[in-house]
Amino acid sequence: MLHLGHILAALSNYRARGSEPALSRVVVDSREAERGSLFVALKGERHDGHDFVADAFARGAVAALVERPIVTGTLTIDIASGAAEIPENIIPAVQIVVEDTVAAMHRAAAAWIDRADVRVIGITGSVGKTSTKELTHAVLAQRYRTFKSPGNRNSILGLPPALFDLRPADERAVLEMGMYVPGEIRQLCEITQPVVGVVTMIDPVHMERAGSLEAIVVAKRELVEALPPDGVAVLNRDEPLVMGMAAHTEADVFTYGLDSRADLWAGEIESMGLDGVRFTLHHGRTQMRVHVPLLGRHSVHTALRATAVGLVEGLQWEEILRGLQDEEAELRVITATGPHDTLLLDDTYNASPASVIAALNLLKDLEGRRIAVLGDMLELGEAEAESHRLVGRRACLVADILVTVGLRARLIAEAAREAGMNPEQVFSVREPDEATVIIESVLSEGDVILIKGSRGVKLDRVVSALARPPVRERL
Repeated sequence: MLHLGHILAALSNYRARGSEPALSRVVVDSREAERGSLFVALKGERHDGHDFVADAFARGAVAALVERPIVTGTLTIDIASGAAEIPENIIPAVQIVVEDTVAAMHRAAAAWIDRADVRVIGITGSVGKTSTKELTHAVLAQRYRTFKSPGNRNSILGLPPALFDLRPADERAVLEMGMYVPGEIRQLCEITQPVVGVVTMIDPVHMERAGSLEAIVVAKRELVEALPPDGVAVLNRDEPLVMGMAAHTEADVFTYGLDSRADLWAGEIESMGLDGVRFTLHHGRTQMRVHVPLLGRHSVHTALRATAVGLVEGLQWEEILRGLQDEEAELRVITATGPHDTLLLDDTYNASPASVIAALNLLKDLEGRRIAVLGDMLELGEAEAESHRLVGRRACLVADILVTVGLRARLIAEAAREAGMNPEQVFSVREPDEATVIIESVLSEGDVILIKGSRGVKLDRVVSALARPPVRERL
């Protein structure tokens, strides 16, 4: 069990006794503080966590990691000064003063994951990280006690506090690794020491910050560069930008994809709509027909990644196939019932050109009149205009009705019209609520409505307005 002694030992020459206050979790948001938690005060662009230390203590936190003492009347352990006096009996609430709370949190997280002695599988890429993490966890859990990073906590500030939920009995850890700017994945690897690295695909997301597609490749490549010689880089054989990473790792390379030259590949793909997808799996002399409850042809790559990690980690085929069937895996697309017995496809988590086109391809596989509600794709930089037009051209071939939301998404509508879509079936609005009004006015029984856009567009409001009981079911 994690206790305050582990944190102090990671940050100083303190020797943990085991009698220090137990820690239920580590949080960086005071609203998530609970009885027994450790609050880390971080300085953000808009808020300073030090302003919320008292709130964290009021919610039950037993300790806070700070850069200056905040709350009077509590025990203060000043590690930053190098002259910390740590009493034999530590009583909550405790303020631990360090020079840099971010660096201190990272040091403590690295020490904790090292103590756990767990094999780490890191997953990165522009698209498909979370679904790959979920399905890989489901596969590995068939044999090993397996930890996974929660939700979308994949950043340099989001992942480290989640690592403290690891327990010594855990044997594998499946961690999603994202990047806001180059260098962050390298830092995450320094903390977690992955031995297996999975790269999904490269897409022009975060272009506004990274600057170029090549910069994104270099940033994502940091995962395979960090792997040890006895590690394994699991790379997408269908993506040249990903395969180029093979020259930048000392680890073995295991490839997957639809290309028959891959170590693990899939062929004869058959989308079965909401009933999943069927394909033939090939690995060496092994060939088998597989049916998995995943939506869309693009999900075959998700299954291949999880299968590849299972093989690398020594699982038998029956274990891998059982994991692929796990319907508890929290995959991205969510279905819901809409007005007039319509079907909603809620894919509002995020959006990039590749993921939107994949979602449109899923829509195409479903029966019924198809309505696509597509919002702005953010942070595309110089690729913004052409990316939206590319989506518009695909929407023209798939959707019977197109509703775009946001100023950038107007380019989707424009390109769809130029490609031949009936202008009377194309609508452009600025706000989600306007889209809801339009959709409700055109809906007919049996329609299928895809709703997808970057989180900043808030298309989840459209889903909330249209969804009817039963509440959403994740598929």
